[in-house]
Amino acid sequence: MMEYFNLHTHQLEHPEGVTALVNLYPWEFHEGLPCYSIGIHPWYIDMGKWREHLGFMETKMSDPACLAVGECGLDKRIDIPWELQVEVFEAQIQMAERFQKPLVIHCVGAYSELIALKKKHRIGVPVILHGFSKNKQVAQELIKAGCYVSFGKYLLRNPELKEVFLSIPSDHYFLETDTMEETIEEVYFKAAAYKSESIDSIKMQINTTFAAVFLNR
Repeated sequence: MMEYFNLHTHQLEHPEGVTALVNLYPWEFHEGLPCYSIGIHPWYIDMGKWREHLGFMETKMSDPACLAVGECGLDKRIDIPWELQVEVFEAQIQMAERFQKPLVIHCVGAYSELIALKKKHRIGVPVILHGFSKNKQVAQELIKAGCYVSFGKYLLRNPELKEVFLSIPSDHYFLETDTMEETIEEVYFKAAAYKSESIDSIKMQINTTFAAVFLNR
């Protein structure tokens, strides 16, 4: 029986039948998880410690359970200086490239800058925008730039996102729960309803994309 894949969650424990990419921070690391991502979120950049945090991340890059770098990225609605955000993000881009790990991205108000950085650094590893909630134009620009898009809370709560979700190629999206109370099964149920497909069909597609993005299969 195929499992549900949860692209991004902050919960450490998950029911049977769910494979979850747990988001970890270098300063809050938990041993023994079957799969996780690790990164420096732009909200939590510590000006005096981010290089130390980056060094800790590097020690985890060879762990088979570490499947991605992130969440990391850019956010124009916070007080962290923009230049510092870019510097920390670029350092994580370089780490992802060096160790050939996908990037899980947090992006608020900076999609054009993100795409420009992707071109500038010629990022070859997969780039996944988590928690997507923007319009079809932004979605298509990201897809054109070679990115993947992950849907969660806003897919459940914003009916206007249906059209955006349906515009994404079937091999370029993931589903997630992030910090919300709803389950990954509920997100899959909504996705299946929007696409007029079975949940097993959605599972099969996302499992195939997961294998291509995270396992190079």
